[in-house]
Amino acid sequence: MTTATQQRKFLINCTNGANNVESATVSFILALSCVSHNNETAVFATSDAANLCIKGGTDNLVADGYEPLQDLVEDFVDNGGRIWLCPVCAKAKGITEDDLRPGVELAGAPRTMDFLASGAQVMI
Repeated sequence: MTTATQQRKFLINCTNGANNVESATVSFILALSCVSHNNETAVFATSDAANLCIKGGTDNLVADGYEPLQDLVEDFVDNGGRIWLCPVCAKAKGITEDDLRPGVELAGAPRTMDFLASGAQVMI
């Protein structure tokens, strides 16, 4: 049984960015909620979410009725959340490490699989 003081681990798989701002926003609302409750939390950004990982990548992305995506991402990182950008997705989009916003690191399937093996739950 998990007590309120035990830290849990969560992995949120985010595949959307400007193509579906509402879905990307919901991913970061979920991630922020997890990390705000003192849980080790990582977002694995793939596909269109790769563009959220670059400097300026969340500028002006606001889904109707939601907080700006930029604020959610910044709050997530400021609260200890980690964003792992799929290296293959980054390469496909021409994203280099110099392009990454603070709090983002290149980390692929092996890192996410290790995180899951250590007890993380996937949230999608």
